[in-house]
Amino acid sequence: MRITNNMLINNMVNYIGNNLTRMDKYQSQLATGKKIQVPSDDPVVAARALKLRTNVAEIDQYQKNVNDATSWLDTTENTLSSIGDVLQSVRELTVQASSDSTTTDDKTKISAEIQQLRTQMISLGNTTYAGRYIFSGYKTDQKLLDETTGDFAIDVDTSEENILYEIGIGDDININVAGGDLFNDGGDADSTTGTPGTLISDFDALITALNAGDSTAASDLLDNLDNDINNVLRIRADVGARTNRLELTGNRLDSDNTNFTKLMSDNEDVDMAETIMNLQNEENVYKASLSGGAKIIQPSLVDFLT
Repeated sequence: MRITNNMLINNMVNYIGNNLTRMDKYQSQLATGKKIQVPSDDPVVAARALKLRTNVAEIDQYQKNVNDATSWLDTTENTLSSIGDVLQSVRELTVQASSDSTTTDDKTKISAEIQQLRTQMISLGNTTYAGRYIFSGYKTDQKLLDETTGDFAIDVDTSEENILYEIGIGDDININVAGGDLFNDGGDADSTTGTPGTLISDFDALITALNAGDSTAASDLLDNLDNDINNVLRIRADVGARTNRLELTGNRLDSDNTNFTKLMSDNEDVDMAETIMNLQNEENVYKASLSGGAKIIQPSLVDFLT
């Protein structure tokens, strides 16, 4: 086969172009830190990368859900703690008022103090988290209790109005406490608009008894207060159990996020030392091809004319 100068030059250009392409590949890897730039570079790596990125994105969202749910339950726990403190204070005042040595004037002062605690209880019943009323079931934009009367301002179905957060694939958790369950010492009771819960009713009955100077009636209400306190403790125990579950789930998600991020890095990221070495090798090859090409195209017929 006859070899012409055009063939030599064309082959030289192709070889130099191929060497330059390989060198550009390693330069891109070094600049981006990634093995591939487009899926066609390595379809297998690209497909695995999409799957791993999806997994990491899902875990990130679950972690956000866990954090938000934990904050909601922390707010609920703090509020329940305050409600328990208020009830305990009312019980102590009731015991004091039930004593025969307590004067009528003292009962009136105790009644006034319990009235203030009643107002505080109503305020706690309307506690919000991030602008949402935490005891109002699905109606988080509405107050649970009427601030004037203390009656329920909305209907809340205790068994149905559960706010669920997805914290894993097929794994949901209820984060709210229904107001009817909290303010009715029977537990699991619904709230009905315009009616008082038993907790507020006990406050009202106690205030009425004290204003009438009836120590016996006040003393009879101690069992009701104990039921209210026990109901709050029951709900606090449930909230604590849910918080513990969220903590365990958060720890698992942190571990999963670390593992999947490592897998994603192993799949996508280049070995810098190896890439630098490959780039240097390709640079040497490219320079050699340029040098060889210069020698191929340098001679001409003029060089041999004398």
